[in-house]
Amino acid sequence: MDNLYTENFPHMTPAWSRIFNFVADHAEGSYIYTADGKKLLDFTSGIGVTNTGHCHPKVVEAIREQAGLFLHAQANIVVHKPMLQLIEELRKIVPPSIDSFFFANSGAEALENSIKIARAATGKQNVIVFNGSFHGRTGLTMALTTSKTSYRTGFGPLPSGIYVSPFPYAFRMGMSEEKVSAYALEQLEYLLASQIAPKDTAAILIESVLGEGGYVVPPTSFMKGLREICDKHGILLIFDEVQSGFGRTGKWFALEHFDVVPDIITAAKGLASGMPLSSVFSRTDIMKKLDVGSIGGTYGGNAVACAAGVATIRAMRDEKMLENANERGIQLMTGLRKLQEEYPQIGDVRGKGLMIGTEFIVDNKPEKAKPVVKEIIHAAEKRNLLLLSCGTYDNTIRWIPPLNVISQQINEGLKIFNEALKATVK
Repeated sequence: MDNLYTENFPHMTPAWSRIFNFVADHAEGSYIYTADGKKLLDFTSGIGVTNTGHCHPKVVEAIREQAGLFLHAQANIVVHKPMLQLIEELRKIVPPSIDSFFFANSGAEALENSIKIARAATGKQNVIVFNGSFHGRTGLTMALTTSKTSYRTGFGPLPSGIYVSPFPYAFRMGMSEEKVSAYALEQLEYLLASQIAPKDTAAILIESVLGEGGYVVPPTSFMKGLREICDKHGILLIFDEVQSGFGRTGKWFALEHFDVVPDIITAAKGLASGMPLSSVFSRTDIMKKLDVGSIGGTYGGNAVACAAGVATIRAMRDEKMLENANERGIQLMTGLRKLQEEYPQIGDVRGKGLMIGTEFIVDNKPEKAKPVVKEIIHAAEKRNLLLLSCGTYDNTIRWIPPLNVISQQINEGLKIFNEALKATVK
């Protein structure tokens, strides 16, 4: 695998990490078909992007229709129907207080703009993030990202004004949810008292479910505590729903599991089923505090991408994909926990809907499990199942099948995973 680029793809930058060594020909539903004739069960969904499955016919139809009308209409110059239709659909699924929408191209761009919005709206500069966070690889978002040093190494000095607080990671910290929540809130208050004054703090930014950091669901009491702290100190609360949004956890947005409404929401990935589109959702009173022209971009709110976003939301609603995500999630979680009983190396199985992590531990050390997880993933690929890892030590396998995955495909995935475990775990 080390010579993958020079031998197989000599003109692709070696800085672009790769996991598998196949060339895709086409894809449909839960499967990718390779150029050499393999049929792979895809439980990665492009890292939570193709939530409606590969090439959903309604999304493809919307893309084709819009491509025949016009491909691009810059938002500063032309207001187009797909963007207005997308806003109309989004208003139906976001909290009622969220009524202003800005569109960009990538999750990182949405996150960077969310910080700009928070700083402009509050007149404050500092931002608090959490251990294990992933918010992007651009200049500012590197400083917001703490899941791995590889995303930051060699690019310093990074932007200032970013402070890090402990994430309530119950399994890693060896605490109950109640205790880890209390501890993490206490440490956040300590940070505000010792390093970063509330009067200088623009926002607290958190992934509604920790993504790259290990697929960790925070306790409800912690998320409610964040809202209370922000309200007490006049700090804006930003939820990063880039990976956890658009049905991934069995709700339109993971924030619904906590009954907490943030001031700003960022979204991307599953928003448009594979078309490059991201967004920042907020309240009009917050957005009005920005100078006109202070946020923007040439391709933000691209007409074809917006049309795909409209079709994505409608397909998810019409085909009851959220309900399916909950049902299939229970099925998958149950199967993984049965395997956990057989393989003690599986330390934890956790998640919501179809955003599930299986964390491996060897000799009580997560770092020792990294090579084991890598072997399992490649053993699964040999048996035609695609999986990804996550976590600071890459010791967690994340399960991200399409939201319209069927019961037989979940069983197929569990069967292959069991075979991969038998072939690799000693």
